[in-house]
Amino acid sequence: MARRARASGAEVVVVFDTHWMVNSGYHINCGAHFEDVYTSNELPHFIQDLEYSYDGCPALGEKIAKAANASGVRTLAHNIDSLKLEYGTLVPMRYMHMEAEKDQAFKVISVASWDAWHDLEDSIAFGAAVRSAIEASDYKVMVLASGSLSHRFTDNRSAAENMHRWSREFDHQVDLHVVDLWRQGKFNEFKAMLPDYAEHCYGEGGMHDTAMLMGVLGKDYHGKAEILTEPFGSSGTGQINAVFPL
Repeated sequence: MARRARASGAEVVVVFDTHWMVNSGYHINCGAHFEDVYTSNELPHFIQDLEYSYDGCPALGEKIAKAANASGVRTLAHNIDSLKLEYGTLVPMRYMHMEAEKDQAFKVISVASWDAWHDLEDSIAFGAAVRSAIEASDYKVMVLASGSLSHRFTDNRSAAENMHRWSREFDHQVDLHVVDLWRQGKFNEFKAMLPDYAEHCYGEGGMHDTAMLMGVLGKDYHGKAEILTEPFGSSGTGQINAVFPL
């Protein structure tokens, strides 16, 4: 995905991060620079001492907040040195930069997408505002929804033996159906099932990252997703890498 983005001229990545939880409002971390060493407090045995250094893009983050507020979605943009990045942003950025030269680094904007008390329709509207802000800017941007398909973690006693599987066959089958809808470009049908999907398959962060992505694509989107890695299980959850071309 990173190679394709660079080939298309993308210079900024806007990440919808389901590991950044907020309780009120929509929030954008558009600091000028991010640099730190990160260990996950959720899964410290998986992610520890991860060094990172990325430039941000405050101008575009502020444009997104302005567009979202104009559309009626209360949004705040932050350029705060002590507001760090979460691993829904850091993990994909790590792998997207592993083969890159310094002059190929993406600027990073992170959007809180574990929106605990928010409506999915508002997140779709927020995504539409993200797109309008990008189109009104001079930036070329890749938008990344960083979450999962189903997200029912395996119970602790079975965690080791179930490391590369789904927790429930129900979630597995629904994930396969969803990906089939994406392949066929049936996004109206997918959006109609999204609230139930998020509820009954334990959608990560309420699947607000996915709702935001649907808003970016737009209500008249007729593209078909390109599946780069077939759906796979991880710690009981459903995972995938897919591209939604515009």
